[in-house]
Amino acid sequence: VEQLLVGGEVLSPSHLRRVRKALPALRLVNGYGPTENTTFTCCHVMRAGTRIGNTVPIGRPIANTRVYVLDARMQPVPVGVPGELYAGGDGLAREYLHQPELTAEKFVADPFDAQARVYRSGDRVRWRGDGTLEFLGRLDDQVKLRGFRIELGDIESALLRHDDVHEAVAMVRGEGSDARLVAYVVASHAGEQLAARLSAYAAEQLPLYMQPSAIMVLERLPLTINGKVDKRALPEPEQVATVFVAPE
Repeated sequence: VEQLLVGGEVLSPSHLRRVRKALPALRLVNGYGPTENTTFTCCHVMRAGTRIGNTVPIGRPIANTRVYVLDARMQPVPVGVPGELYAGGDGLAREYLHQPELTAEKFVADPFDAQARVYRSGDRVRWRGDGTLEFLGRLDDQVKLRGFRIELGDIESALLRHDDVHEAVAMVRGEGSDARLVAYVVASHAGEQLAARLSAYAAEQLPLYMQPSAIMVLERLPLTINGKVDKRALPEPEQVATVFVAPE
């Protein structure tokens, strides 16, 4: 195998390192793009010697494709500042069939070309200093819990920095006063007390309001038929016993 294209889900750096170790000369391409822009929008090419960090960029737009990173007012954001990815160009779909409201919401006028349209992806990204794009998660993955706005992707990224963690998903379980953060991880080896060790690790990496109340170690993450993580199929964690401590 001389070339491998991957896409459809966030690329795991730990898996990438294993592939690179087994096939050091392999040309790897991390492909990103919503179906609404005909599958591929950006690609990041990795050759022998390409440094692998804590995240894998989604690269630069392919030929005949435009990409913008915009704020809530549809203005460009500086390098390093998160924003929403808008995509356009020759690959842009016409519409959602028989769904004019959704089409109007997602396919909008290009703010920099009056004759063109762009698709608002709902993906949170930022430009890196080297001119590549870094995927940060979904905009709809932002939750509000006990007054704090939390990016679930930030929790997942923190857990993925642990050497034993290959995959991580964070979500909110419960509603109202019972709502709490729960994380699910797939590890290279479970071992004893791994969940407790990961909780201690999360406490070092994240502020208190972003720390999961429970971390569950799974053999694998459930997937939909499209290969995405099926959050509805994730198991319910056991109830965490809390002890009331009176103020002093």
